[in-house]
Amino acid sequence: MTQTYSFPDVTLLVTHYNRSQSLENLLQTFQRLNCQFGSIVVSDDGSKDTHRLQLAQLQKNYNFQLVTTPANKGLGNNLNKGQDAVRSPYTLYVQEDFEPTSLFPDKLVAALNHLKEKPAFDIVRFYAYIRFPYLKPYDASFSEFFIPTWAINYKKLYAYSDHPHLRRSSFFDKFGRYAEGVHPDQTEYRMSVSFIQKKGRGLFYTNYKELFHQKNSQEEPSMISRKSWTFSKNFVIALVRYVYRHVKVNYDIHFMRL
Repeated sequence: MTQTYSFPDVTLLVTHYNRSQSLENLLQTFQRLNCQFGSIVVSDDGSKDTHRLQLAQLQKNYNFQLVTTPANKGLGNNLNKGQDAVRSPYTLYVQEDFEPTSLFPDKLVAALNHLKEKPAFDIVRFYAYIRFPYLKPYDASFSEFFIPTWAINYKKLYAYSDHPHLRRSSFFDKFGRYAEGVHPDQTEYRMSVSFIQKKGRGLFYTNYKELFHQKNSQEEPSMISRKSWTFSKNFVIALVRYVYRHVKVNYDIHFMRL
């Protein structure tokens, strides 16, 4: 008999922009994994008409609350208005281009239990591009992230990430709202700084590549553009970038006003 996973205290929050096929795949996968949430909120950032029509059909099929805006207002606005619609104590945040694996439901059960048992934890992270540099084992699946007082590694910035994670829905009360009217990278950066400044705590799934796959198809590619210097492998540029990031991150964490 197939197990059903019920999460009445959790809202699945999905941010969406012009990737309705990806959204359908995400919702379809959660359905196939028998994950039932207290509610589902899809926050759309002014998608094109073809995707809006598809959203309307998907809403009928998956019974989610659709939060829209007449024009594109950026990642910060999309995250803020989506979170504002959440009424449950916990939020599972997933962008529309991710797909959970069959391992995820059991780990979500464990993550939710950890948040309920330890009020000091703000977040449980399930995915990352890179391993967080400062971790101490918490149980067989999760590690607690921390930042030593002497740490200058700019990668400590990634204590927070908007990749798939479970968080308390009161997140804004402690860390503030996402910055609006700026590039998406700045939106994420400022929330990351706030998370460190306000001493956010949480868990990191140790085998961070096995619970979600990110799927950017040719039909629905990533919508974020970045300057070429951020990817250059030229030694001089890479060295300057490395030093600049160390200096900027540590300066902002100590002096940035949010």
